[in-house]
Amino acid sequence: QVQLVESGGGLVQPGGSLRLSCAASGTIFSIVVMGWYRQAPGKERELVAHIISGGATTYADSVKGRFTISRDNAKNAVYMQMNSLKPEDTGVYYCRIVDGRYGQVWGQGTLVTVSS
Repeated sequence: QVQLVESGGGLVQPGGSLRLSCAASGTIFSIVVMGWYRQAPGKERELVAHIISGGATTYADSVKGRFTISRDNAKNAVYMQMNSLKPEDTGVYYCRIVDGRYGQVWGQGTLVTVSS
């Protein structure tokens, strides 16, 4: 079984930065996709960004130019640098991976609050 451990959430003022981290451990075959989703209060969970094994990335329009996703294949880890944070970026951020053999796995979520 694969476990995901997320870290890096917290409270930040508008315009500030945070870096989220997610590390996978356990029985891993080959992680094809690693990404971040978020869920704001009263809203559905949405894709923020993901990165595939070859390095190609996809971002939600709302975060393009502000967020950068990266991965370390040797560590089975994914990171997201979040700059110029806005109050509308507030939410619970979930790490998600897709393993080629075991399917998708979600992290437990980390809260990001952008507020003055």
